[in-house]
Amino acid sequence: MGGIKKENGEKAVKAAAPKKTAVKTAAAKTAAKTTAAAKTVAAKTKKPVAGIDENGTFRAWDNAKTKAKTKPAAEKEKAFVPGTTAAEAAKKLAAAKAIDPNANAPVKKAADYGDDQIKHLDALEHIRLRSGMYIGRLGDGSNQNDGIYVLVKEVIDNSIDEFIMGHGNRIDVEIKENRVKVRDYGRGIPLGKVVECVSQINTGAKYNDDVFQFSVGMNGVGTKAVNALSSYFRVVSIRDGKCTEAVFERGKLKSNKSGVMKNPQPDGTYFEFVPDVEIFGKYSFNMEFVEKRIWNYAYLNTGLTLRLNGQNFVSQNGLLDLLQKELESDTLYDIGSYTGAHLQFAFTHTNAYGENYFSFVNGQYTSDGGTHLNAFKEGFLKGVNDFFHANYKSEDVRDGITAAILAKVKDPVFESQTKNKLGNTDIRQWIISETQSGLDDWLHKNPKAAQRLQEKIQHNEKMRTELASVKKQMKEAAKKMSIRIPKLDDCRYHLEDGPKGENSMVFITEGQSASGVMTHSRNADYQAIFSLRGKPENMYGKKQTDIYKNDELHQLMMALGIENSVENLRYSKIVIATDADNDGFHIRNLVLTFFLGYFEELVTSGRVYILETPLFRVRNKKENIYCYSEDERDKAQAKLGKSCETSRFKGLGEINPSEFRQFISPESIHLTPVEISQLKIIPQLLSFYMGKNTPERRKFIENNLLTNSEIDA
Repeated sequence: MGGIKKENGEKAVKAAAPKKTAVKTAAAKTAAKTTAAAKTVAAKTKKPVAGIDENGTFRAWDNAKTKAKTKPAAEKEKAFVPGTTAAEAAKKLAAAKAIDPNANAPVKKAADYGDDQIKHLDALEHIRLRSGMYIGRLGDGSNQNDGIYVLVKEVIDNSIDEFIMGHGNRIDVEIKENRVKVRDYGRGIPLGKVVECVSQINTGAKYNDDVFQFSVGMNGVGTKAVNALSSYFRVVSIRDGKCTEAVFERGKLKSNKSGVMKNPQPDGTYFEFVPDVEIFGKYSFNMEFVEKRIWNYAYLNTGLTLRLNGQNFVSQNGLLDLLQKELESDTLYDIGSYTGAHLQFAFTHTNAYGENYFSFVNGQYTSDGGTHLNAFKEGFLKGVNDFFHANYKSEDVRDGITAAILAKVKDPVFESQTKNKLGNTDIRQWIISETQSGLDDWLHKNPKAAQRLQEKIQHNEKMRTELASVKKQMKEAAKKMSIRIPKLDDCRYHLEDGPKGENSMVFITEGQSASGVMTHSRNADYQAIFSLRGKPENMYGKKQTDIYKNDELHQLMMALGIENSVENLRYSKIVIATDADNDGFHIRNLVLTFFLGYFEELVTSGRVYILETPLFRVRNKKENIYCYSEDERDKAQAKLGKSCETSRFKGLGEINPSEFRQFISPESIHLTPVEISQLKIIPQLLSFYMGKNTPERRKFIENNLLTNSEIDA
């Protein structure tokens, strides 16, 4: 039985075998055929079939379906050919190096870095070497923030500190032939410390809050900076019939004496100084700037008389007087005001767009605002909503406002040495609460003004709704422009980028020729270019919604980032760069009309400038001199002699890009700030020059038209 079973089992295995054998045989036949075919092809072509070599061996790379084909010679891509030759590139590089301001500096061999190479500067030497750390910009007096005005301010600030502490109610100031004299009638510097107080850093009474509680000065640095940066500096302190005098030259003590006065005078301190031309170069005082500063001192210190070159400056109503002088009768309601022990403010609304503020801390004008101004804005909004039991939006409450605020802070923390912006955060809630309560009290006492304020807010709401409707229609276009504004060649860094964007600027140019020159000359890190196609529309007297109907001005607004608020401005400076001819001046006026009509705060906050480019180039074979006036041209011609050549530049597009680069570089750019002496003159100026009074304007032109003989061509 066992044998039978075995036999049957073997038969069963044998019965199943033929199928397997058949499969193997078929596969073998197929493989044989394939191998044979491969060998045949290999024999004919002497090249391997994809995946199998001449020996029939499988190659892993054959998984690819196709093999890259070599392009015929005619189909090969053309070799890259640069747009310029190597010689041209070398020439451009040499031209760029030639205008490097450091190119002509003598090359010094680096000394060994040892103990004897470590230098120590005394305080006044350091001020002279690094003057920007102490007074900001230098300048020639053409800008109200130039260093010579900071020197005047620092000396007067010391006298103001005396008045704040209740000593002396008069300050005499005289500025003639660049010599400044200041005399106060306070306590006078302690006679034994006169030299130290004007020459040694970290020496003074400003650190003692028992003596100076709300100091305006530089915390003991101010007069030292004036001393160091003056070619002549004299200080005299008078106390109880005795006096001490010290005279310095460029920070170096020349004489020091004390004694009893033969003719007794009231106590106080006298300063006399001449800003050093070695530091400031050729300069001159613009007395309009000085008078504006003196007026600010008067507004902030009621009861104080300041006498400038024989003229008295005095205010009885403080910030209220400031706004009345700035606005006169161009207000929607009587100017409101509040005066507390440490907080004062005044406010009103006009028909202008935007917001305007004059902010001060301890008598210091803070042009960039700070925490005190932000807190005032918040408190004003809360006060309005509390009084009217409403929920008005901030933009409706503040659009058209002009306000002045003074906060007295015991330990102010400024964000820079020149004190343009307050950084204290601990004062925020106090100012919000006092502003809110002070405004609420004033509105209750002045119901007619309150009604006019509410009407203005409701008008702003209506205008905002209308504007929102127009914005909605322009939404798609705005989306496209937010990605790429056609007329803008942007820069890399902007205001929101912090220190990297502090020098950012956008040039508003006239036409493609000027834009082309500037695009090739600019520093793309911080210089942007917006190109106008010609003369923009005159926007005087038009609604804010009309901006959105003007494609060019709408793009300009988007480029600047000010559609919703001027606080979103993307650039530190807005520079109008037009040709020095009639068309260029007209375009300049049209752009300024646009800014003053809708974004006045850009101008009043010092963001708008005019680019000054040279009118003439006087040259000979050895030297080029660029002249910005006829007077400079005449001097250059006299210097270079009769054989010199004089060219007149009329358009920016006429200047070679490599030549133009020096006119917009930080070291040599000429910018004239657009400044408004008083807000009240803006409507008058725009009405006369840009309004519909054509006959009046024509008569003015006829009366002031120059004859050919009077024109210096």
